[in-house]
Amino acid sequence: MPSLPELDKNNIPTHVAIIMDGNGRWAQDRGLPRVMGHKAGVKSVNAIVRAAGELGVKVLTLYAFSTENWNRPPVEVQTLMSLLKSYLEKELESLVKNDVSLRCTGQKEKLPQEVQKVLNQVIARTSLNKGLILNLALSYGSRNEITMAARCLAQKCCAGEIAVEDISEEVFSEHLYTAGLADPDLLIRTGGEHRLSNFLLWQASYSELYITNTRWPDFDKDHLIDALIDYQDRQRRFGKTTEQVLVKES
Repeated sequence: MPSLPELDKNNIPTHVAIIMDGNGRWAQDRGLPRVMGHKAGVKSVNAIVRAAGELGVKVLTLYAFSTENWNRPPVEVQTLMSLLKSYLEKELESLVKNDVSLRCTGQKEKLPQEVQKVLNQVIARTSLNKGLILNLALSYGSRNEITMAARCLAQKCCAGEIAVEDISEEVFSEHLYTAGLADPDLLIRTGGEHRLSNFLLWQASYSELYITNTRWPDFDKDHLIDALIDYQDRQRRFGKTTEQVLVKES
């Protein structure tokens, strides 16, 4: 595994987003119930939140529960909600101590009431923190998010609050759950699958993608450093040519 000195501390991505995949397969590989994989995955959440803050990442978005995940077996959904509530309760003081601010991206009103209550409490308690922003994507689906933003803007147009010609990419972004956050520079997917799974489709338009076969419960700080080093070896052109980027950098 690479060591910390190999990182360029001046080129740390501002926003890292992670699709935390592979919990179920991690458990199945060990002859365990799927729920044990989710429980093991919580440890990786703790490790990566700490590591991201230490490495200088400003925003960490974790895809914790998608809109499609509601279709999983009821027992598994219940376990995931219980783990989420337990995580929030146990980690609140740690988040406060480490200056981490919690945000939620998604339809949190669809979460169980007891989970919403704890989630809102942690968000409020950490709202003034100035360190890492931990953004949990919960009951989140990007197509739904984009549809809701379009619907909101249509209603504003009908009400005369905004003109059609004034709807820009920037205005549209302000109507997404992630309003106020920089788009992710780096999007990591664990577990080896090569798809976005309805995650940040608008925001990840120019994100660098990093796919690893490592299952989420095995993903630790060293794996995160691997991803950051890979990111630093890339040239981000945003539609420009290499020559144009080099001229700008010089």
